[in-house]
Amino acid sequence: MYTDSNKRHIAILGSTGSIGTQAIDVVRAHPDQFVVEVLTANSNADLLIQQAELVRPNVVVICDESRYDQVFAALDPLDIKVYAGAASVASVVQMDSIDMVLTAMVGYAGLLPTIRAIEAGKHIALANKETLVVAGELITRLAAEKGVNIYPVDSEHSAIFQCLVGEFHNPIEKIVLTASGGPFRGKDRAFLETVTKAQALKHPNWSMGAKITIDSATLMNKGLEVIEAKWLFGLTPEQIEVIVHPQSIIHSLVQFEDGSMKAQMGLPDMRLPIQFALGYPNRLKSDFPRFDFRQFPSLTFEQPDLETFRNLQLAFDALRQGGNAPCIINAANEVAVDAFLHERLSFLGISDVIAECLATATFVAAPTYDDYVSTDTETRRLASERIKSLV
Repeated sequence: MYTDSNKRHIAILGSTGSIGTQAIDVVRAHPDQFVVEVLTANSNADLLIQQAELVRPNVVVICDESRYDQVFAALDPLDIKVYAGAASVASVVQMDSIDMVLTAMVGYAGLLPTIRAIEAGKHIALANKETLVVAGELITRLAAEKGVNIYPVDSEHSAIFQCLVGEFHNPIEKIVLTASGGPFRGKDRAFLETVTKAQALKHPNWSMGAKITIDSATLMNKGLEVIEAKWLFGLTPEQIEVIVHPQSIIHSLVQFEDGSMKAQMGLPDMRLPIQFALGYPNRLKSDFPRFDFRQFPSLTFEQPDLETFRNLQLAFDALRQGGNAPCIINAANEVAVDAFLHERLSFLGISDVIAECLATATFVAAPTYDDYVSTDTETRRLASERIKSLV
């Protein structure tokens, strides 16, 4: 465990989102283990101020520059430094006082701050899967060069990581990522043609932000996790399997070369993988609810429907294509999901937009960082044009 003089100093990027707020719960439950150095938020100034008053970081960043005055007025009397703008996030993660950066920002916006943190030698607790989806080769190579560890926070990847502790010398035969199936498990395309935003936002097992909840409903979240797993664990597409597990008790599995399988189990609670990543290699005591087999007499599994839920197949296609293809599907998905949430695109239209962008955006086999930036910009334009043409 960390001593009082050697606590782990953490920056929480995206502190007002679902992962960020639960991370603050974890940190506050273990004041002897953690110190919060930095909090950042996109635009939720009110909650950012409340959080800063609770954990007293050295620095906060509000990305929405129009909210700077409000945050500064509240926190400057507490001797908390306040900055604004996305560039400030990429800058503060390099502070000497930071040991670990929890990247809980949503989407592509998390890429540059993660790169800057790794360049500065900060270990990463990764809750922003899009970072590895967009630029997995770049990120993993940079982390290796800088001696930086990346600890997964997604429940599925945390499960794989937990199963591998003590097994790192043993080759993986395959991994199995579990999926709840989302709110539309078992539904056909005729049903999905008319689903509403309100229906899609009702996830059966997890409480998450709007974007990731829609991604779970389309199975794109699982597709992004497939790509993330490839880079986290050095796998080929053929070594990654997805299985629908509606109870969300088994969070994922590893199969080794002798045929043995390990699974990590527990009630759906994101605080557990957050705490495991922040505290690794120690398992910190918690008061989280405990799993009781008597309450779950049956755990079931089924194959995902790749024809109805095309996004998962598109993610596998992009993974096999390689290059900047995963960056293309991520950008197209972010634009399409936003359009769906603003009721400018149908649920099934999300997949249509992603497929068209994957087919038409400029392919780069060996992309640089600048290529990723260009790909993201081009794809967002193509996706927006496609959505406008459907209205």
